[in-house]
Amino acid sequence: MHSSDRDRVVLAAVVFAVLFSQLLLYPGVSTLVDALGADAATSAFAATDLDASMWFLVAEFAGYVAFVGVWGAASDITGRRTPFIVAGALAGAASYAALAAVPAIGSIPFEGVLLMRFVQGAMTIGAFSLTMTMLMDLEGGHGRNMGAAGIAIGLGAALGAPIGGQLSEANPLAPLLGAAGLLVVVGLLVTRVPDRSPDSRRAVRALLEGVRKRPTLSIPFAFGFIDRMTAGFFALVGTLYFQDAFDVGPAATGLLLACFFAPFALLQYPMGALSDRIGRTIPIVVGSVCYGVGILAVGAAPSIATAAIGMVGVGVLGALVSPATMALVTDIAAESERGLAMAGFNVAGSLGFLGGFLIGGTVASDYGYGLAFLAVGGLEIAIALLAVPVFLRLSIGRRGDEFATEDRGPL
Repeated sequence: MHSSDRDRVVLAAVVFAVLFSQLLLYPGVSTLVDALGADAATSAFAATDLDASMWFLVAEFAGYVAFVGVWGAASDITGRRTPFIVAGALAGAASYAALAAVPAIGSIPFEGVLLMRFVQGAMTIGAFSLTMTMLMDLEGGHGRNMGAAGIAIGLGAALGAPIGGQLSEANPLAPLLGAAGLLVVVGLLVTRVPDRSPDSRRAVRALLEGVRKRPTLSIPFAFGFIDRMTAGFFALVGTLYFQDAFDVGPAATGLLLACFFAPFALLQYPMGALSDRIGRTIPIVVGSVCYGVGILAVGAAPSIATAAIGMVGVGVLGALVSPATMALVTDIAAESERGLAMAGFNVAGSLGFLGGFLIGGTVASDYGYGLAFLAVGGLEIAIALLAVPVFLRLSIGRRGDEFATEDRGPL
């Protein structure tokens, strides 16, 4: 096996472990926040189970948004990736373990729990974003590298959700301990891969100026935002919707989420390789329109079986869009600015997750699940349609095709 292929597998395993640990918490989030002390009588953030779950998820992504740029800039400025990934992974593991210890301590208000969750997110995003940047540094085709990241993300989510559901039914705190252990493994595993970051170091001003001069990065950032918003929507609103609409528990909910994440994961690499062949425009624009329609179909499904089929279809379409969008970031960004460019993409994605939690949770709470599905699916379709003239005017589709063919390899 070529060294780049071997390192691609190892880095994908690291991404998988981070996402797997994150998704362990999602199916049983309502029972987890109860175990951590969410109480409507003592905290305005825990007025209902939905509110407490929403703010618990929001706190992590607020940490992502606040610190992902710091990690990316620090990596580009110093010309190093590995030490920051190790530091982020181990600090994230310690944060998960501290959350698991909260019930034993028994005197931490729910606001304190949310602060701990914020710190955990701030640390974990360093390991996640910079590992993806290390994949950007590899040779072999941007679509393939981002397809490897995508399959790791999807598999982590596909397996994390059902396993997290089983762990939650055994003990609500078990997912926290599992996540802590996995992040320790991440810190050890990433040291097995050579650090291929560019040798040249950049001043902060020069780094920010270089990224500022590439406004076309806003295109993949926008699609990253809306795509992650749908993921955040399913993680919170979708989870509660399936449980309310079909009267299922955390384990069955995890399996329903896996219906999306399994095809989303397994098709990432071939779809990324396809985008190296045909360019980014068709997978991103056409795929996003169909993806939005699929979300609407899931919300209208009359039974758990048809909802599961709809989730499979949405997963296939998500696999078409995701690696092409991430590869477009690599196409556009300069080598010495990849850490900050990927950080920007992850900021957009984290804001999207936050939007999925906040918009989806608020609309579902105030107006019902049907309108929430309509809002999120409609936004996915709208941004794809609005992007068509932008792609044509700025020739992003043509540029993406050219970038994609520069280091094209065999399918």
